[in-house]
Parts: sequence; structure tokens; C-alpha cells
Amino acid sequence: MTRETLVGFILAVLLLAFPLVALAIDEPFYITLATRMAVLALAAVGLNLALGLGGLISFGHAAFFGIGGYVAGIFATHAFNQEPLLSTPFEFTGSDQMPVIWIFAMLVSALVALPIGAISLRTSGVYFIMITLAFAQMIYYFAMSWPAYGGEDGLSILARNAFPGLNTASPLSLFLVCYGLLLVALLVFATLRSSRFGAALQAGRQNETRLAAVGIAPFPVRLVAFAISAAITGVAGALYADLNRFVSPSMLSWQMSGELIVLVILGGTGRLFGPLAGAMLFVLFESVLGGLTERWQFFLGLILLGVVLFARGGLMGIVAGKARHG
Repeated sequence: MTRETLVGFILAVLLLAFPLVALAIDEPFYITLATRMAVLALAAVGLNLALGLGGLISFGHAAFFGIGGYVAGIFATHAFNQEPLLSTPFEFTGSDQMPVIWIFAMLVSALVALPIGAISLRTSGVYFIMITLAFAQMIYYFAMSWPAYGGEDGLSILARNAFPGLNTASPLSLFLVCYGLLLVALLVFATLRSSRFGAALQAGRQNETRLAAVGIAPFPVRLVAFAISAAITGVAGALYADLNRFVSPSMLSWQMSGELIVLVILGGTGRLFGPLAGAMLFVLFESVLGGLTERWQFFLGLILLGVVLFARGGLMGIVAGKARHG
């Protein structure tokens, strides 16, 4: 077992233990805090696939995060009101079942990511960043002007969506659902990273000319990675909407995209447990410093600046040392 794996295992155990201790001392707020860590870590795992392995600095991943949230909100609203979401070719009244919502969140996010990626991936560098941002802002303003689902006021989820065999109204049950999905996403990331697909994706990040020279076109590899990344982030958005029982255009905003990038950089770009470390650190800072000052982002910015200048491997790089992929 490498030091990075050991550190990641310790972080995963700490995250699991945090809500259990909170339950023992009757502090449900901290269970919600742990759930937020797990959900944001899940979203960052999705971005880490594109950014960490593919070198794709997407400033528009909030679009997929928000799409997942709106899928959860819209499905739940129609299921609660028994109003048809679709009437042709068959009637569909939405669903309040989390697994069904996750599947649709992944599908819709991936389908939206394909045309966005097909256009954006024909550029690179700052142009890729700006195009992904532009697409995300288009979706953001569409949600703002969509009165059927709340417009700029957002959409409330009156009753939290259900998961078979669990009472999702219980904070601990919801945490366990989010934590389980986070572990699945980490497993998917590790599998992809160690596969030939992951090797091609990382090779394209380092030198796409050499990748093309061995007969592998970088574009389709990156496009598939971008779509998978969007699908994972979409599931996180659906969970985030269920956690808050509310979805709004703020989930689609460029600030949300920036927050996801911060999580990846703080934890360690391309590191398996980097998103988990980044999310835990970010939420702790938000909770602790946010209670002391409204300008807590200033101190977070100083830490981020220090990471960029002196610790390129992020928190995982500081604790676990140089990355070893194998």
C-alpha cells in the first residue's frame, strides 16, 4: 500500500466517522456538513477526470452540476403533483426514486456535454476555458428565464426523493447514500486511470502529437472523458438538490464552476483522493472561518495561492508526496 493510498483511506474513514460521532453527540448539523463534503467531493471527482487526467480546464462544469439538480427538482415536482412531464409518445409523470433520477441526471448531463465538448475540444488553453464558460452561462440564463420551474427564484423539492430500503429524510441515511456514491465514483476514477483509456487520456495531456503518432486520435478520447466527467458531476448535482431540497440557477453559475476547480486544486490535481481532501478542507474552512468572518474566502484564497506556488500536488502532495500512478 502506497502512502497516498493510506492517506486516502484515512480521509475516507474520517469522513465516515464524522457523522457517526455527530449522531452520538446529537449534532445533526455536522451530519449535513459531512454530506455536503461527500457531494462536493463527488462533483470534484467528475471534474478531476477531465482536468486531472485530461488537462481540460473546464470552467463550465457547473452546467452539469446544475443540470443534475434540475433533473432531481423537476422529476420530484412532477411526481409529487402527479403532473405529466411527458405526454407523447407515452405519459411520464417524473419520479421520486433516487436511482431513477441519477440515471437520468447522468444521461442528460452526458448528452449535453457531447455537443459542448465537440465544439470546445477543437480549441485549447484559454479558448477552451472561455468556451466552456460561455456554454455554462447560456444554460444559466436559460434557467433564469424558465418560469415553469421557478426562474431566478429556483425550485423547491417539497419531499426528499426516496431510496429503496432507506429513510432519506434521516440525515445519516442521506449521508450514507452520498458516501456510497462517492466511493463508487472513486473506484470508477481509479479504474479509468489505470486502463488503456486513462493512459491515452494522460498521454494526450502531455503530448497529443505523440499520441496521434501511435495511431490514437486525441479528440474522441477527450470527448468521451468529458462526457463521463459531466455524468459524474450531474449525479452530484442531483444529490446536492436533494440535500438542500432546493435547486436554483446558482448551481449553474460560474462561481460554482470556480468552486469545483478550487476543490480539485486544493486536494491535488489528478490524485485519486484529491477531490475528497479538497472538499473536506473547503467545507471545514467555509464552516469554521465563515462563522468568524464574512470574508473567509480571502483566507481560502491565500491558501490556494500557496498551493499553486509551493505545493503543486495540493494537500495530497504535501501529505503523501509525489504521485505514483500504476
